[in-house]
Amino acid sequence: MWNYLVNLFFPKSCAGCHTILLQDENVICTQCRHEIPLTNHLTIPENEVFQRFYGRIPLEFGAALFYFHKKGIVQEMMHQLKYRGNQEVGTVVGEWFAAELQQEPILQTIDYIIPVPLHQRRFRERGYNQVTTFGQALSDHLNIPYQETLLQRKLYTKTQTKKSLLGRAELGKTIFDIEFSEQYVGKHFLLIDDVMTTGSTLEACSKALLKIPEAKISIACIAMAHS
Repeated sequence: MWNYLVNLFFPKSCAGCHTILLQDENVICTQCRHEIPLTNHLTIPENEVFQRFYGRIPLEFGAALFYFHKKGIVQEMMHQLKYRGNQEVGTVVGEWFAAELQQEPILQTIDYIIPVPLHQRRFRERGYNQVTTFGQALSDHLNIPYQETLLQRKLYTKTQTKKSLLGRAELGKTIFDIEFSEQYVGKHFLLIDDVMTTGSTLEACSKALLKIPEAKISIACIAMAHS
């Protein structure tokens, strides 16, 4: 009864198109769910994520759930998640992705889910890491531990959106590091992020994790940029 009254006077809107959600809709309206561009990466063994990292890092598995287009539904969802504090987006998408991933045999070998970290200063500015709820939803539904302290961002940087590919790649070498114990040796890490563009950030994170002897890397992103 209380939830009904709250929704009546303060109706929730869709994170993709901002229409008022119906009573049985959650975060994303039914129409947006049908119109979101899916990558179908899980049906393609050597998909675009694999191709993006070919020759850069040894990847066990890689996938993104959505395509990211400028001024599209996914861009608005990611804006809501990253800048508007709508962390429910991460939860809903994590549950969606987890349902798709449950049939993947490679998941049986993954030991930890690792988010791309924020620098402490950026965390204080924003108040949260935009991939936390996504990662926690994956962890809850796939029964894989979520580990957010192993990988650390050592350098505070401004947004990389306008940096060149070379600039991002060079800077990425100095940003991330790890402090690990024996328990992480030989483990398989699922590295997660919100939107993959050039892949430079994920590459830098992966190389930091690969300092761990016999470590293995897989990648899962909410979305990847698509022309």
